[in-house]
Amino acid sequence: MHIHILGICGTFMGGLAALAREAGHKVTGCDAGVYPPMSDQLRSLGIELIEGFDANQMRLNPDVYVIGNVVSRARLANGSPKFPLMEAILESGATYTSGPQWLAEHVLHHPSQHRHVLAVAGTHGKTTTTSMLAWILQAAGLEPGFLVGGVPMNFGVSARLGRLSSEADVAAHKRTPFVIEADEYDTAFFDKRSKFVHYHPRTAILNNLEFDHADIFDNLAAIERQFHHLVRTVPGSGRVVVNADEDSLQRVLDQGCWSGIAKFGVSANARGMLHGPTGWSVQGEPDNFAVLHQGQEVGRVQWDITGVHNQLNALAAIAAAEHLGVSPAQAAASLTEFQNVRRRMEVRGTVPRAGGDITVYDDFAHHPTAIRTTVDGLRRKVGPKARILAVFEPRSNTMKLGTMKSQLPWSLEDADLAFCHSGGLDWDAVEALSPMGARASVAGSVDEVIAQVVAAAQAGDHVLCMSNGGFGGIHAKLLAALA
Repeated sequence: MHIHILGICGTFMGGLAALAREAGHKVTGCDAGVYPPMSDQLRSLGIELIEGFDANQMRLNPDVYVIGNVVSRARLANGSPKFPLMEAILESGATYTSGPQWLAEHVLHHPSQHRHVLAVAGTHGKTTTTSMLAWILQAAGLEPGFLVGGVPMNFGVSARLGRLSSEADVAAHKRTPFVIEADEYDTAFFDKRSKFVHYHPRTAILNNLEFDHADIFDNLAAIERQFHHLVRTVPGSGRVVVNADEDSLQRVLDQGCWSGIAKFGVSANARGMLHGPTGWSVQGEPDNFAVLHQGQEVGRVQWDITGVHNQLNALAAIAAAEHLGVSPAQAAASLTEFQNVRRRMEVRGTVPRAGGDITVYDDFAHHPTAIRTTVDGLRRKVGPKARILAVFEPRSNTMKLGTMKSQLPWSLEDADLAFCHSGGLDWDAVEALSPMGARASVAGSVDEVIAQVVAAAQAGDHVLCMSNGGFGGIHAKLLAALA
């Protein structure tokens, strides 16, 4: 089959392209400003990339066009279509589908395979938890397939098919695992359901749930409804792994659940219920903690990864892996060798200074809660006396709308100084950060941000850059300017 992917350089669509290529399909694709790292990964796989969405790509005549959710029916100021290729596809009557739909039909639930799909959903931590779970299953010898919205450093790729089912496996209903990051964002301009409703998992992780994606959801209740749609697709013999610390997820379950439930958490409020037969909790600090099941220690995790949020991610992954028969002790031990994901507290470099090196980090955090937990994780690692300089840009659609601007001072409480790139915002970042007083600085360009950080930086500082985009290459520029 020849598939042509519109919006191929996004993390999900790029991963889908890699899976399709590995499965033996011919894959081509297009995007605006074809960009790395996905463009480099795809070209290394021999996938032809075309710049833009021009209608002349119809000459490729693929069997099906796979449409990413970057594509819309939008018009430019002059009235011409923003995506002329999509208009041509519609006019011609050519076959098209969404990425999640194609993935479900041709990879996750193709008749030639018999897969146990494990879907990882949540406002935060999807990529990291998906990567942890895939690594636990790999260490257990299960050779899982996976599709992650990032690059797990244990694997070096964002997607792979994993072990394929033999005829004997299919005949015996022996399922091979496939772990997928399950995004609640909408599927395509013609399918406004969340992506994850297409995946039909047997194991579903509901890691957390807050309001996000203000561009497509009116309120938290609307997102809760989509999460319940995911729960509805899990079979009776399946398992829903749920964060017991989240009232929003309890409301999701209250709408109905017909599968086994495993609950995990770290808070004092949740701990009582976690001593029951399905409860998972922790004891100890984030870098060295016991894993408790029914109140009894069943494993221990020792690693260099920071943050209480990663304790929760680990619990979710361990509880999900146990559904496939991986013992908690084995799962916890394998996490000792987990190397995290690129752009998750990734050290991009250090600058030598008398009195202590300046360290520059890169992290994907962009939602206020994610920013807070990321800064908290670094604070726990470096201690109370070290200075943290938080450098961030409100780049997500939700943050650009200003929906959560009032939460930014709260999210940055543990940082000594904060530097905000305000370029492209329609709201006043100076006003939003005013409760922080002199601890916060705002600049309209990346170069201005760099100048502010360089002027403030001292020996031994930890400079934490947070964005869900490339941030104008700020990491390398900062390292050069600080040198």
